[in-house]
Amino acid sequence: MASVPFDQLDGHIWINGEFVPWAAAKIHVLSHGLHYASAVFEGERAYGGEIFKLTEHTERLHESARILGFKIPYSVAEIDGACRQLLKMQGFQDAYVRPIAWRGSEQMGVSAQNNKINCAIAIWQWPSYFDPAQKLKGIRLDMAEYRRPDPRTAPSRSKAAGLYMICTLSKHAAEAKGYADALMLDWRGRVAEATGANVFFVKDGVIHTPDPDCFLDGITRRTVIDLAKRRGYEVIERTIMPEELEDFEQCFLTGTAAEVTPVSEIGPYRFTVGEIARNLMLDYTAEVTPRHAMAAE
Repeated sequence: MASVPFDQLDGHIWINGEFVPWAAAKIHVLSHGLHYASAVFEGERAYGGEIFKLTEHTERLHESARILGFKIPYSVAEIDGACRQLLKMQGFQDAYVRPIAWRGSEQMGVSAQNNKINCAIAIWQWPSYFDPAQKLKGIRLDMAEYRRPDPRTAPSRSKAAGLYMICTLSKHAAEAKGYADALMLDWRGRVAEATGANVFFVKDGVIHTPDPDCFLDGITRRTVIDLAKRRGYEVIERTIMPEELEDFEQCFLTGTAAEVTPVSEIGPYRFTVGEIARNLMLDYTAEVTPRHAMAAE
């Protein structure tokens, strides 16, 4: 599948209330979302035919749109229903789900008060975000040049398309040097997140993770914090400075695409793939696996 361009995949895409053939799901080149990044999106995964925490993702999609100053013309229930129906149409049990909403092409310029708000959902099969063999050993991260912006300069609590430009630049730079991803600091020089995932550290059996005051508080992040607390692990959300990385023993990333991925290296710092990271990988797999799928096994 990796060799097939995404615009040439098979199946259907839901767009503005209709299921259309994959190749027919097109937008105009003068869409405002393309030129000015007035778009918000979600990343979701289906396991065993069920989309994990679907409604939470759809609610966040609506909230992201609100932060960007527009209203999605489909309710949370309507988008949830379309996602579930499309998953069945695609015939997938395990898949990636991508809802997106954007301003259309009715008006071109910075101001786009009269533009139609469009919404689409695509679903495709997407395996592990990182190489599975490397994931078990722990992936290697570079230190990113770009930093997460001050919330006074960007809508950092939204999952907005424009916020990911520096993530793409940082990930490309890391991959060019042989790394799998990059760790980003925030505008103050504090540890923030990877380019598309939240980050956790372990020291003396205690889990530490940056306070998400200028980047996305991920749904997977919150899920893993809950799983850790169920096991009795202490989780501390706090400011983490880069020089502290030398003292941590374990590190792992969390995200819909990344799931729970151990980290073995961040720049000059080294980590082991320890018991806590391995336990949370197993716990997350169990959490996202529908009960009917577990019973079938």
